[in-house]
Amino acid sequence: MTTALALIAISVMVAFLVLYFVFPNRLVAVALSAVRRSCGFGSRSIEVSGDPWHYLEGGPASAETLVLLHGFGGDKDNWPLYARALNRDYRVIIPDLPGFGQSIRRPDADYRIRAQTARLQAFIRAMGIDRFHIAGNSMGGCLALDYALIYPRQVRTVALLNNAGVHGRTKSELELAVERGESPLTVATADEFEKLLTFVAHKPFRLPGIVKRVYCEDAITHRRFLDRVFESLFEELQLRPWTDELERLTAPTLIIWGRHDRLIDVSCTEVMQARIPNNHCVVFEDVGHVPMLECPTEAAAVHLEHLIKNRAA
Repeated sequence: MTTALALIAISVMVAFLVLYFVFPNRLVAVALSAVRRSCGFGSRSIEVSGDPWHYLEGGPASAETLVLLHGFGGDKDNWPLYARALNRDYRVIIPDLPGFGQSIRRPDADYRIRAQTARLQAFIRAMGIDRFHIAGNSMGGCLALDYALIYPRQVRTVALLNNAGVHGRTKSELELAVERGESPLTVATADEFEKLLTFVAHKPFRLPGIVKRVYCEDAITHRRFLDRVFESLFEELQLRPWTDELERLTAPTLIIWGRHDRLIDVSCTEVMQARIPNNHCVVFEDVGHVPMLECPTEAAAVHLEHLIKNRAA
């Protein structure tokens, strides 16, 4: 190796070490950007009612639009590995919902489902989207369900991945924990963050240490905010479940679930299958609460089949 190449190699290594130890957030941001690009997505932003909405976009601009909504504590980067199978034929939009990801967190704002539905409708209008497909996981699934019920003429199809908002015949571990006064979805220490990862996914996530560190620090930083949001959401979901409204859902609906979901029990699928007029349900074995992260290829294939089947919707 020549002296010049050696100096370049040393400079690159030093730069990496500085990023790793001094600016880990920047290093993770670079890595996430690379993942997005490899999956065919670019970062965008738009101002809606005075606030910036950050979102990912991929796929043909002229194609039918699919909007993907993340769950509580998640963000837009929960979806690219799943959505890369969908953006070849669909324009896929993945926003950071208000209060999460890169969006603004307002301590006194209302982040319950009905308030978020109104914000989402404003985002859809600002994006110039007419009719579209909608899908969501957990909290985002409940939001997708609520949107489809309020604005049925806008929604072509719905996909619900382990969605909140429906009461099953069996209480989940999360529900029982909340009844005991616990808050398992917010963390104060690195150990609690590790427990959260095992609670959400049936099989442990294999995340690089630096990624865990950055996400853990972010969760701890925003713990009080997340505690308040979760408390208001849980109260809303208990007092106003969407179970009795399922018969009004007119869009063709796909239900995707993980058999080993500890947050929202799989028995919810039985309720939805019995009440949603036009539905198809797929339950994945050895999967927990986040199919789009635990089995992205398999879950996306089912979703794509649903979209193709209902292309004329």
